[in-house]
Amino acid sequence: MNNRRQFLKAGNFLAALKTGAAADLQAVSAPGGPALVRPLRIGFVGIGGRGTFHLTTCLSFGGVEIKALCDINPDYLHRAKRYVVEAGQPEPDLYDRGPSDWLRLCERQDLDLVITATPWHYHAPICIAAMKNGKHAATEVPAALTLDECWELVETSEKTGMHCLMLEQANYYPVMLRLLNMAQLGVFGDLLHAAGGYVHDLRFVKCDPAEEPWRMQYEFNHNGNLYSTHPIGPIAWWFNINRGDRFDTLVSVSSRSGSNNSYVAMCYGERHPYATMPMPQGDSNTSLISTVEGKTVTLHYDTNTPHPHTTEFRLQGAKGIYSGNLEKIFIEGRSPKADQWEEFGDNYREFDHPLFKTIDTSKLKTGRGHGHGIDTALMWLRYFQAIQNGTQTDIPVTDAVTWSAIIPLSERSVAARGRPVDFPDFTRGRWKTTPPVKLV
Repeated sequence: MNNRRQFLKAGNFLAALKTGAAADLQAVSAPGGPALVRPLRIGFVGIGGRGTFHLTTCLSFGGVEIKALCDINPDYLHRAKRYVVEAGQPEPDLYDRGPSDWLRLCERQDLDLVITATPWHYHAPICIAAMKNGKHAATEVPAALTLDECWELVETSEKTGMHCLMLEQANYYPVMLRLLNMAQLGVFGDLLHAAGGYVHDLRFVKCDPAEEPWRMQYEFNHNGNLYSTHPIGPIAWWFNINRGDRFDTLVSVSSRSGSNNSYVAMCYGERHPYATMPMPQGDSNTSLISTVEGKTVTLHYDTNTPHPHTTEFRLQGAKGIYSGNLEKIFIEGRSPKADQWEEFGDNYREFDHPLFKTIDTSKLKTGRGHGHGIDTALMWLRYFQAIQNGTQTDIPVTDAVTWSAIIPLSERSVAARGRPVDFPDFTRGRWKTTPPVKLV
């Protein structure tokens, strides 16, 4: 109890909570050890647009100290240092000796958490190095790109007792949490099928000379569902994946490619190398996942064709259905007209997740840079609470790698002309006894 009081005095992580509403989380095979009794000391690797958003969001919480920053771009580093100083903290140490200087940062003795917002291929190596050096790790999505990396993340987290957090804010969208609450209350009946996707025209981003070339470069060597965590995260919570059910098999197919080439030719001329360079990644990928308990999931991936951003979310149960693109719902026996959609907004406010009854979201602040809305601040609040209390995070390492593994598994299936591939069980059987996610 004294440690608890000391921590709350040292750093008010719970400033965004309503008075008296802070409850300890339930641990589920939780790494992390005892509760912290001092401010959380953080190092950042990758401090561009997305990293800056996370940095400035974290700075809005009390009890957080930014001790170190690492990037290969000096402009990003000094901008981030300025933000830290403007927040009233001492100047952080800068790590700028090249692409591998994050190793030195991970070896520091005065850090509790290392956050990475780098290109994808650095995510797993940085997290592994951080955990091996006794730090919790947090990474932008995806957590890993290969099955070997997935298993190494799991084994390193289990061996060291350190969290490996994946920064999947889509799980904290108010609509996604409302659907989670409805699913757990049985409003949809037995859940049967869900769909989602990352369907987002990113041709300009990938072809923008100011953008780091890694995003386009990845499509020169891969063909699959390359950005799966945004849609699969909420769906996995709805379906109790790794918590009573698990993914069993995956089938993936891709269309032919060409949209990126034609877009480059239109913007930069037909002589530009990218205008004719072969790109294995199909313009549209569709993946189908089955679960052990007989549910199915359809995932779409398309960042190459012209279209407005769409949500693609769909949740079908034995009693009703939600359509994300329509933002409408039908529940048999509740919806006023048979076989007709009804609006999902105010008609279903009663099912807003109970989490919002314990948190005053008006006090949560979003950061500067490339980011999303209040969902990211809510995600960080939940992570900080878990580290503070020494309990499991909402998205443990087994979830992070399960959602990320869709990338290499889909590539394998596409290469085999759509043949099914088995989904690894990263929980090693613990999914059978682990209870559903509980946020309050």
